[in-house]
Amino acid sequence: MEKSTRFPEGFLWGGAIAANQCEGAVLEDGKQWSIADAMPNGVFRDPVIPPPEFYLKQEAIDFYHRYKDDIALFAEMGFKVFRFSLSWSRIFPTGEETEPNEKGLQFYDRILDELEKYEIVPLVTIFHYEMPLALSEKYGGWTDRKLIDLYLKFADTVFRRYKDRVKYWITFNEINMIIHAPFNGGGLLPKDGKAVTLQEMYQGAHYQLVASALATKMGHEINQDFQIGCMVAGAPVYQLTSSPDDAVAAMWKERKTLFYTDVQCRGYYPNYMKRYFKENGIQLEITQEDEKALKDTVDFVSISYYSSDCATADDSDVMTTRGNIASTVKNPCLHLNEYGYQIDPVGLRYILNQLYDRYQLPIFIVENGVGAKDELVPDGNGSYTVNDLYRIDFLREHLLQVKEAIEDGVDVIGYTSWAPIDLVSQSEHSIEKRYGYIYVDRDDQGEGTLERYRKKSFYWYRDVIGTNGEKLADPIK
Repeated sequence: MEKSTRFPEGFLWGGAIAANQCEGAVLEDGKQWSIADAMPNGVFRDPVIPPPEFYLKQEAIDFYHRYKDDIALFAEMGFKVFRFSLSWSRIFPTGEETEPNEKGLQFYDRILDELEKYEIVPLVTIFHYEMPLALSEKYGGWTDRKLIDLYLKFADTVFRRYKDRVKYWITFNEINMIIHAPFNGGGLLPKDGKAVTLQEMYQGAHYQLVASALATKMGHEINQDFQIGCMVAGAPVYQLTSSPDDAVAAMWKERKTLFYTDVQCRGYYPNYMKRYFKENGIQLEITQEDEKALKDTVDFVSISYYSSDCATADDSDVMTTRGNIASTVKNPCLHLNEYGYQIDPVGLRYILNQLYDRYQLPIFIVENGVGAKDELVPDGNGSYTVNDLYRIDFLREHLLQVKEAIEDGVDVIGYTSWAPIDLVSQSEHSIEKRYGYIYVDRDDQGEGTLERYRKKSFYWYRDVIGTNGEKLADPIK
């Protein structure tokens, strides 16, 4: 008997973007510099300001001015949910203002207006690799406890402003990335020419975890119907060989990610991290008030998923390849895409089961996609398109594994692919590494009309949503 690929009724299909990768308008309507402006080409720049005369995120894809047309295209695909982030520096330009920037809040009012017009559910990320640069320069980013209160002021402002318009919230995007990219993930600055230390990274991570828990408590007090989730960059870790030592190595490597979800879902620090801190000379400032705060846990778990990883006890002769910001150990059983990412659809099923077995909380897949160098060609009807069968194949194989996980009993509530429209890639700081169903006519030199064109995948994803997954059973043509 052939299996049905139909998803559960009410499944939330959609797409996800981030403010600093699509909005542009970096100094418009009161907005000030963010940490994203200090990484114009993907590398921390010192001095950070002024940035170079040209960099892609200055204008990005101009979503700030074109959001109505873009959301109309998402509605045409049938989106049930749309994930976007709030630019902290658009609402509190330096992070320390007493009152928020009303023009910044009004911009997100207008986005919500458009989503409501099309009955698209908003999923809002409060912190997505963008904080006021002033907080990084003045306090060293999240290494300073003062950031907790400043973040909570931001969270309180947006919770109250949108309390009747937004149900689903994510406190921090890929919170585990502060260890792999400390400036990108937390505004942590090198001191006296020395690299950021593990002590500083984990202290910053602790303050983010406390801020997340306090924001979760605050949000539930403002509106008890809020659903507030945590988010990690997810990557299952396989042992490279059948050696028991490799199994232990994989266990420890995986724990470096699970630590964050353990704290946010269980409400306390796991013993294995206490051992790790002790053996690595890491002494965190954790108060009794912090430990009490962490007990306010999240309502759901959300993940980004791009690839899996491997681990071995003997890493003297291993091959590595690209991953989501951090590199990964190459798995001999997997193929690579053109940017060096390992393609592993089954890994998505694996990590969904792992997280659900561990926490028994609903799971939201809030990023999953493939970057590629697309070619714009005539569509035969006087316009242009991209014949991106490779993207359709990638997404189809991953979504079939999501369906397998649901059959396994995992409560997967939604899927927002990264990204529904081309934007500035975080890993490459490139527009020409394209993820979207919608092609944006702009290149890495900033040339182009910014016109939008529907790719072949646009119509495919529209049909997947329209059939609630049944389209996945059809062969790719």
